[in-house]
Amino acid sequence: MKRATMTLPDDLAQAVDDYLRAQEAPPALTTVVQAALREYLGERGFLRTRKPLKIRTAKRGSGRSDVSENHDLYLAGVKK
Repeated sequence: MKRATMTLPDDLAQAVDDYLRAQEAPPALTTVVQAALREYLGERGFLRTRKPLKIRTAKRGSGRSDVSENHDLYLAGVKK
């Protein structure tokens, strides 16, 4: 991890302060800056963005109605 000291122009510092005050549970300044940098660099192709996991339903189901409850048993091969 790299540590950095930053100097913010007055308008940007005010905007950050306003944002933090508007939050019900204000995040740490470090969290806000990291999120802003991730978005900025990701949009410009310098940082790979994380894509959310998308789970799709199967075209043809298993025919079993208890898989959501007993998935571990099916995966372990205990239940067939």
